[in-house]
Amino acid sequence: MPEIAFRQALREALQEEMRRDETVFLMGEEVAEYNGAYKVSQGMLEEFGPRRVIDTPIAELGFAAIGVGAASNGLRPVVEFMTWNFAVLALDQILNHAAKMLSMSGGHFGCPIVFRGPNGSAGQLGAQHSQAFESWYANIPGLKVISVSNPYDAKGLLKSAIRDDNPTIFLESEVMYGDMGEVPAEEYLIPIGKARIAREGKDVTIVSFNKMMKVALGAAEELAKEGISAEVIDLRTVRPLDNETIINSVKKTNRLVIVEEQWPFASVSSEITYRVQKDAFDYLDAPIRRICSADANMHYAPTLVAAYLPDVPRTVNIVKELMYTKK
Repeated sequence: MPEIAFRQALREALQEEMRRDETVFLMGEEVAEYNGAYKVSQGMLEEFGPRRVIDTPIAELGFAAIGVGAASNGLRPVVEFMTWNFAVLALDQILNHAAKMLSMSGGHFGCPIVFRGPNGSAGQLGAQHSQAFESWYANIPGLKVISVSNPYDAKGLLKSAIRDDNPTIFLESEVMYGDMGEVPAEEYLIPIGKARIAREGKDVTIVSFNKMMKVALGAAEELAKEGISAEVIDLRTVRPLDNETIINSVKKTNRLVIVEEQWPFASVSSEITYRVQKDAFDYLDAPIRRICSADANMHYAPTLVAAYLPDVPRTVNIVKELMYTKK
């Protein structure tokens, strides 16, 4: 199986779906002439032309509205935001139009659109360019929310998102576009709403998604050196949430730790914790714990960035507390 970069996996998904369906098109800041801010759309203007690979002004609300209108009239737009930090300017279109189109039309017409781009922090970018948005969009009825961690999932889930008849939020990461991973040469789809067991274990379940999967898997490696077997689940889809995979794992391991880049209040881990205590309380041998970003804005200084984000040592320490091996 060939290894390709994360950005190439996304590009292949876009190219395959645009070749398959002429109603699919890509629009966003710098996606055409510049080949994409992160080179995801490299070469696509040459193949598909300016009618289907469209550069937009720096006006997120405006081009999101164009996308919603196009989706409501039979097309399948993929709208790229240079970063989800800028997409807050387009929230009115996402929340009040795309997410509500199907219900407010009485089921007569939907909004098959994908909003995609990099999410979360990417080093020393300051407070206004370092926010993770999974829990924001997962709170909105009518949206599907996908947050991927590797090239294989990125390609398979982006293809599924483009074919889906619902508006979908697709969250990537600036620091992962160069990551390499095995991706089949033949076509494949990954179902939306199905988590992946990234590592099997028996002592504790660690749930994560997006680039925090690196923390979760890194912690599992360190724990294995001390004889603690961690099962690691990659959510892949935040909404709809794969309740079954999480619950079945907790029933096996009897402990749960959630690692995410969200702020702690009203986070994805809050929802997972509620569901697990409701459906698997009697299987828990210890309280559910989570590692989130600090409940504060992320500042520029590298020491503050390190203190702000979840990391492997914190995750390992919390697991040891749950195993009652750390005093």
